[in-house]
Amino acid sequence: MRDDLDVLPGWMRRALFATGVMNVLAGIVFSPPAGALRALGGMPESEQPIYMATITLFVLLFGVAYLWLAVSGRAERFFIGVAAAGKLSFVTVLAWFWAGGTLPLRAFLAGTADLVFAVLFMAWLSGAWAATPHPTSASATGR
Repeated sequence: MRDDLDVLPGWMRRALFATGVMNVLAGIVFSPPAGALRALGGMPESEQPIYMATITLFVLLFGVAYLWLAVSGRAERFFIGVAAAGKLSFVTVLAWFWAGGTLPLRAFLAGTADLVFAVLFMAWLSGAWAATPHPTSASATGR
């Protein structure tokens, strides 16, 4: 049996559901016609709608994937690892631009929910890793 097909614990399913809803809503906010909503969050306006449409696409796709995992309960380690890295990276980008004076504090604060989800995902990943039997060097070499 593959480890990534294990069932997720309830707290992790709830976290995935919450971040899925958050991503779908964020996808709407990042859509090209939602400039007024982005302005409320302190995000700058893009001059080219193609960039906002591309961001919307990725955020919505990840939101749907989070919702799918929450509903299915499947423990897809690789995807959750990518999700943790993506959420942590997004918060880092916001912090970088806030520290540089490009974004207001409210833009950074609006993205801190992703930090919470990144920490939850990493906590689950570390627990899943610890619970997985790993081959010893003798069994890996066939001795």
